[in-house]
Amino acid sequence: MTVTSYASRIFGRSPFKPLQVHIGICYECAELVVPVLQASNAGDWAEVQELRTRMVTLEHDADEIKREIRTHLPKGFFLPVARRDLLDLLTQQDRMANKSKGIAGLLLGRKLSFPEQIQTGLIEFAELCIAVGAQAKALIEELDELLDTGFTGAEVKRVRDMIHELDLAERGCDAKEVEIRAQLFALEHSLAAIDVLFMYRSIEWIGDLANIGQRIGHRLEMLLAG
Repeated sequence: MTVTSYASRIFGRSPFKPLQVHIGICYECAELVVPVLQASNAGDWAEVQELRTRMVTLEHDADEIKREIRTHLPKGFFLPVARRDLLDLLTQQDRMANKSKGIAGLLLGRKLSFPEQIQTGLIEFAELCIAVGAQAKALIEELDELLDTGFTGAEVKRVRDMIHELDLAERGCDAKEVEIRAQLFALEHSLAAIDVLFMYRSIEWIGDLANIGQRIGHRLEMLLAG
């Protein structure tokens, strides 16, 4: 069964199910960022290429579901939330896969390995950012429960608490990013200037994964407020 036909079939079950399937694929793409970093730091470019190819496939699958959602969502679902807000949420989710593929492409295209002194911290930073994505995914998986309770009551409080935890996690990522940047700054004199430039860009894009996860949480919070 193709991704498109699967997406079409699950639309009949829940107006939110395709959105949940979509973020699952996007998060699966983000999870590959850590092995990409590990392989690039080891200079294993064949492995980086293979991982990026998997990301490309996942991003394509996510795009197929995104198109299905955009095609079917306005055509007859009576939703307790604005369609515009759901489509905005979908856009944020999609950026998770796009950014992850971009990180892999940047590292592969530049054959970029980080200095050994910061590799462990960089992996820890990426894991923290991806964990924010996992929290965002968990929030989207609460949509069915919110629908069942009419977006009221204890479930809303539970989701708001999860959003607060997500915000705290994103702040932790910001602090770790400052730390990694400071470590790289201390090593700049021993590195090629062009490599340093792309290392900083890679760090920024990894941090963007946490920012995207936070924005997903904030979009969901706007649904609750609406």
